[in-house]
Amino acid sequence: MNDLLDLLERLIRHRVEFVLVGGQAAIVHGATLVTRDLDICMEFTPDNLARLESALADLHPVHRMTPRKLAFRVADIDQRSIKNLYLQTDYGVLDCLSEIAGVGSFVTVAERSVAIDLPIGRCRVLSLSALIDAKAAMNRIQDRLALIQLKAIRDKTRSESPER
Repeated sequence: MNDLLDLLERLIRHRVEFVLVGGQAAIVHGATLVTRDLDICMEFTPDNLARLESALADLHPVHRMTPRKLAFRVADIDQRSIKNLYLQTDYGVLDCLSEIAGVGSFVTVAERSVAIDLPIGRCRVLSLSALIDAKAAMNRIQDRLALIQLKAIRDKTRSESPER
């Protein structure tokens, strides 16, 4: 878990433009999940990819979905057609997605995110309602379990809000 926080801190420090999504976003909102990866939504622009590459440079990033675990180098990828990057680093798994099911493209994800201050820095996290939409769209077993917690958190938050 600490390695994933260190990985997140590197992304923040290198000013990668991203939104935290997935299990780590659920944890930020109060869910008690266990996750072994870091999922982000990002735009695959040349500048943002260069910042990502710089952030990961000494962590030996490789494409984990390729049979030979090819090294991640921005120069080796077609930036016009890239949709997702599934990377393994010395600090753990980092999945970089261009869109989120149930939410949309990076632009929509960014619009449906909130900025939060963490001890490791400030970053954007998918809002609770957007995260619920994403987990419902994914509909895997782990997403259905997360949905139970996320909806309970939403309902508790609503019940604690003063009426207007």
